[in-house]
Amino acid sequence: MRIVLSLIGIACAGAVFAQQAADAVAPEAAGVGAFEGLSPAAMAALDEKAAGRPVVAQNWMVAAANPLAVQAGADVLARGGTAADALVAVQTVLGLVEPQSSGLGGGAFLVWYDAASGAVTTLDGRETAPLAATPRLFQDADGAPLKFFDAVVGGLSVGTPGTPALLAEVHARWGTADWADLLAPAIDLAEAGFAVSPRLAGLVADDADRLSSSETTAAYFLPQGVAVQAGDVLVNQAYADTLRVMASGGADAFYTGDMASNIVATVQGASNPGVLSEVDLAIYNVKERAAVCAPYRAHEVCGMGPPSSGAVAVGQILGLLEGYDLSAGPQDIEVRRLIGDASRLAFADRGRYLADSDYVPVPVTGLLDPAYLAERAKLLTGDDALPEVAPGNPAFDHALNWADDMAIELPSTSHISIVDSQGNVASMTTTIENGFGSRLMVGGFLLNNELTDFSFQSHAEGVPIANRVEPGKRPRSSMAPTIVMKDGTPVLAVGSPGGSRIIGYVAGAIVAHLDWGMDVQSAVSTPHAVNRFGTYDLEEGTSAVDLSDGLAALGFEVGTRALISGLHMIAIGDDLRGGADPRREGIALGD
Repeated sequence: MRIVLSLIGIACAGAVFAQQAADAVAPEAAGVGAFEGLSPAAMAALDEKAAGRPVVAQNWMVAAANPLAVQAGADVLARGGTAADALVAVQTVLGLVEPQSSGLGGGAFLVWYDAASGAVTTLDGRETAPLAATPRLFQDADGAPLKFFDAVVGGLSVGTPGTPALLAEVHARWGTADWADLLAPAIDLAEAGFAVSPRLAGLVADDADRLSSSETTAAYFLPQGVAVQAGDVLVNQAYADTLRVMASGGADAFYTGDMASNIVATVQGASNPGVLSEVDLAIYNVKERAAVCAPYRAHEVCGMGPPSSGAVAVGQILGLLEGYDLSAGPQDIEVRRLIGDASRLAFADRGRYLADSDYVPVPVTGLLDPAYLAERAKLLTGDDALPEVAPGNPAFDHALNWADDMAIELPSTSHISIVDSQGNVASMTTTIENGFGSRLMVGGFLLNNELTDFSFQSHAEGVPIANRVEPGKRPRSSMAPTIVMKDGTPVLAVGSPGGSRIIGYVAGAIVAHLDWGMDVQSAVSTPHAVNRFGTYDLEEGTSAVDLSDGLAALGFEVGTRALISGLHMIAIGDDLRGGADPRREGIALGD
């Protein structure tokens, strides 16, 4: 079936644990064999993932969530392009073939290692709240918080997109290839059409009611009222048209002119209208922020600071575990007790203190101070689960009178890891927030619902919440793109989608690699056991479920559920070794 979109407008220990990792998900569930027209190398990479083996390369590597996007990035790297160049190609193809997770209508965080200077740089391409937004944006007339999906679907949840500006900034700083050439693979694929993957088809079917809320969105994903099926060929001329405008006019063409007008009209004209304006788009800017690095096992784990909680929370979890021996592995109850309660302590601090540091004081240094973490780690010295956890009191030269925030952050998003032949490393997590974002489509791409990452309440019992909505503010995120350094040299690039569970997925993958000696494919495949707010979530259908009785005996609340991470990890040493999460359709590919 061929479907065409037409839109109005511009358009070792590792070996011991290998089997435990391999049972995380059946390869067929991740779409192995579902992609045709891939290069022999890409097909071989699919086979390696299915067999539970890392992909090994010497010169360059890219790992991302869809083989078509990975192949586009690999072609750039094979021609001598940088990781920044490849990132542009990968993201623009992902926005076409994996539109539910990321794209031009969303935002991203990048951690970059520059081989020439040895510097680690982080760029914030997070969406911003419109200038007309108020702390009561997601409250009804009586001041009560809206139900989550009442806020998500429509224009109310749409923040100013940051991904186009971030891609342009990355290319301007570190790219060498022609900008227009990097957009060409996505343009060609949009016009020729791509086969709907099993994962995309399943997600469309599951979300059909919400996708029907917008006529344009429904026409694309539900033609004639029927959800697209795996193998259907989707043509997206509107997306090709948008990219052509950006190819000639750069990112400015997205934030001004007809495209900006069309975005604003879509947001303000929705049945649940938002307050985004053309001014919001025109003033958007990417921010360079200081990398947040935390020590662990003679390494430095570097990532994105506020408005992301990712690097701080991952750093806290690892810092709390630093003094404990975790070598017994993922099926050891004591190891899982330590990891689970360390995560709960980090999430308690996250809920109170983490927000956009341009708007509220955030005690990043205090939260990662080894002395503070050593004191907090004493809480882990018992034999049972902590009966309750509370935020700590990190050192800071400002009053920290904040209420706890329990804002929902549902799993979606995508992650890209790239190493180029010059030694540059890119780790970027990219999102439109919830699957299919606001369900509004314009110019061939979906608009985000990122504003629902803010707290719907502005205060709790009269105490302000740090992550409340404010004009121009960036909502707190859990995205945790990470580069692990040793002796000033990058040794690992990793990140994942998954809502607030991203933090546990990334910390767990680092522990699996550094503490349990797993290769990168085994590390990303390891069955998940994640604890954020008290309930220990165990990945259904895997050996993690075998932990249930033991954890319950320690006093944990235990639940079993699907835990769909999307980890993409590259280990950097004498060679490059890449792993792609078997729970999704991506691959690692290198030369």
